[in-house]
Amino acid sequence: MTNFLLSVVGPTAVGKTALSITLAKHFQTEIISADSRQFFKEMRIGTAVPGEEDLTVVNHHFIQHKSIHDEYNVGAFEQDTLAVLRTLYKNLDVVIMVGGSGLYLKAITDGLDDFPDIDPDIREVLNTRLKKEGLKALQDELHVRDPLSYSTIAIDNPHRVIRALEICIGTDKPYSSFLNAPKAKRNFKTLTIGLTANRDIIYNRINDRVDQMIKEGLIEEARSLLPFKHLNALNTVGYKELFKYFNKECNLEFAVSEIKKNSRRFAKRQLTWFRKDESIKWFDFEDDPNQIIQYINSNITS
Repeated sequence: MTNFLLSVVGPTAVGKTALSITLAKHFQTEIISADSRQFFKEMRIGTAVPGEEDLTVVNHHFIQHKSIHDEYNVGAFEQDTLAVLRTLYKNLDVVIMVGGSGLYLKAITDGLDDFPDIDPDIREVLNTRLKKEGLKALQDELHVRDPLSYSTIAIDNPHRVIRALEICIGTDKPYSSFLNAPKAKRNFKTLTIGLTANRDIIYNRINDRVDQMIKEGLIEEARSLLPFKHLNALNTVGYKELFKYFNKECNLEFAVSEIKKNSRRFAKRQLTWFRKDESIKWFDFEDDPNQIIQYINSNITS
């Protein structure tokens, strides 16, 4: 039998974790997490890490395996994951990969895109502009130079914005134009399942999840990380809004509403990214998992 990677994708809070565990149990296999927010062990509540029971029932890889103080990027994740897959495929025919970080998922299934070398002075200029003019100015420029990247990358992450802009400026071509490199050769086949729902349902599930995070202690978790707010890992939804509250830039009610709003925006960007991939087979989040398993079986045995 050919080795298969079953990739489960979709927007945040749609139910990917629950489905992946159901699939892992059925196929008696393990899970690769491709959620770049869940890599860091200090960020359990705000990144919706699977519960202890789920982690015990099914073996997960790349969940809280790094510290926020560690340097870790998509290139390192690609190398680490391919190494783990080589080991798993010695005994397993099917492995599950789940996550909402499109770039990290793509790195495993297709390989990373090649970008030209850019004059480091361009990044230095952009970093200076970030300090003087703020992120909004860089976001606006990216929107003009490359609307597609503006709508799909993590636009609230200054590192991602600067990376896209330096490519645009250094090559005089859109960053997104470099994202169509031929797929890398892999020793497994990929079958991608997408979970989706009506927009209002997704947004309500996001709002409910944020409320639950607050109940579980997100405020206390974020407060403990305040001294490290400058780290790239913490420039993420759920933490940066609370950091502003701690710094008395807003009240708690507003900070929580911003977490919900920014999470909804993140979900919208995720859907924009995934809908570009015509190979994804979409299912509604309420569909019977047995229907999904039937679809998978018909494709991996044909």
